[in-house]
Amino acid sequence: MHTFMEWRSTGIKALFICLMSLLLNCNGKKEPVLHIEALPVDAQVHDDILRGPSVLNDPDRFVWGGSVLKGTDGRYHMLYNTWECGDSVPEFTNSWVLHSKIAYAVSDYPDKEFKFQKIVLQGRRFEGDSTAWDAQMVTNPHVKEFDGKYYLYYVGSVDPGIQPIGSKGEKLNKRNRVQQTQKLGVIAFKDFDALLSGDFVRPDQPLLSPRTRVKETNVVDPSPEGTKPKPDNIIVVNPSVIRRPSDGKYLLYFKGNFYDPHWRGVHGVAIADTPIGPFTATDHFVFDIRNADGTIANGEDPYVWYHHGHQKFYVVLKDFTGKITFNKPGLALLESVDGIAWTKPNNSFFMKKEVVLKNGDTIKMNRLERPQLLVDQRGDPRVLYGAGSIVDINPRRDGASFNVHIPLKAK
Repeated sequence: MHTFMEWRSTGIKALFICLMSLLLNCNGKKEPVLHIEALPVDAQVHDDILRGPSVLNDPDRFVWGGSVLKGTDGRYHMLYNTWECGDSVPEFTNSWVLHSKIAYAVSDYPDKEFKFQKIVLQGRRFEGDSTAWDAQMVTNPHVKEFDGKYYLYYVGSVDPGIQPIGSKGEKLNKRNRVQQTQKLGVIAFKDFDALLSGDFVRPDQPLLSPRTRVKETNVVDPSPEGTKPKPDNIIVVNPSVIRRPSDGKYLLYFKGNFYDPHWRGVHGVAIADTPIGPFTATDHFVFDIRNADGTIANGEDPYVWYHHGHQKFYVVLKDFTGKITFNKPGLALLESVDGIAWTKPNNSFFMKKEVVLKNGDTIKMNRLERPQLLVDQRGDPRVLYGAGSIVDINPRRDGASFNVHIPLKAK
């Protein structure tokens, strides 16, 4: 017969086992959780612009999204989106579509003192070709290294010209025609010296193009009536590429546009055997957190990586409305085992739209997007590079945008 003390001891043990079972998965391993703390940034605010060692800005150009790799030389190499500012160009909301270029900057540090070197890629119209798929502009740089070789994934577009009278695109202006022709390309290069010297082959054809063009009105080259839109609808932009450890396949994530009836970003994935394709888009919607009415919550700018310690994929993306995380607008975090099916972790809110400075000030950001990460060998994010502005950048012509480099600490 058990004594009272024996029963109490047994009960405590059972309770302990039950609690532990909530913390352990079926394999007996503690479920890994990604906790990231944003550290203070070395910068100050001057005239509504963030300036300092941990910010890349340019009085002669707009500065936007930047992607960084550590090279074999121990230095940090950034490819970033930029274009001229001033009274001779349209305001930001139009000029990024018409004039975006890709520039190169370098630093001895991962989170500060990046210095502009040169423009490395621009619309092919500057080479005399106004009809190429990327003739008008290039944007959304995403740089990766696979097996000792480097790859610049980017978006390009061209003006298809004034549309025929009576067509669904007849009322579109040049800005919106160009915006609707955005496709993905890739350039392979052996090292950054080769990129700077132009020692690479620029693709004559895009890497990935939209399969459907479904929109009720104001659309170039619409799909036949009754076509069901796929994730790569009208455009493919915001490339993020990762090699899946389980089978060595390359996954290319992208954003397309839906209109039902208002605009929102949806995401898909294309798969290939090599970093330069050919990529085949699937019909899977990814990062597809649903609103109450069943539609996909509006997001964009995904950055996907594989965490070798956690043995899962993560993505950080812009949450326009806060409906992805059920929080305020900011940057959201999702996770996946296979890179196709994505779920929300308990800590799905990755970062607020704010920057904490070293002097203790907290700066509320009007825009903080295009997140690109520097990730260590284990898979922990170390720096977030974010395109940002303190003011409403859309009507500005003065280059009030910047790229802020936010150091991160994995907790």
